[in-house]
Amino acid sequence: MTLSPGDRIRYECTADDGLPLVRYGFIGGVAASNGPVVVMLDGELGGDVVNLTEVQPVTITTVELRLHGTDLVDEPSLRRGLLSLWHAEADTAGLDIDWLRPMGDGECDRPGGWCLAELRVGDERYVLRAVQTLDEPDVVRIHAEPAW
Repeated sequence: MTLSPGDRIRYECTADDGLPLVRYGFIGGVAASNGPVVVMLDGELGGDVVNLTEVQPVTITTVELRLHGTDLVDEPSLRRGLLSLWHAEADTAGLDIDWLRPMGDGECDRPGGWCLAELRVGDERYVLRAVQTLDEPDVVRIHAEPAW
């Protein structure tokens, strides 16, 4: 992955309380092709030096939520709210969503997987999905995938 100063990034780290934390910011400088990088985090004045492996460029497919609790997908009214939570995360990340069409309570397309919305970014179409994975059955991952 090649990052340049000014690129928007997603930084996954651990908070002081030991819980996972996702922050957004910009690349302030790159020491070498394999890192580390200086990250200018949103809302902070100084930069942090982090490993290149801890950051991702902000794209429609890298912005995701990981939420604990199967009731979020089992209960239709809660599942409907996952779209708003993800959209707020996308706004925080600085993504511009050109078009978004909710799919009501979501359409179950496979065991543990629901399509929540269709969206368009630029000329590309995506499907916003909520998925429970086999390795983390109590975690719901909300992310966008290219629509084929």
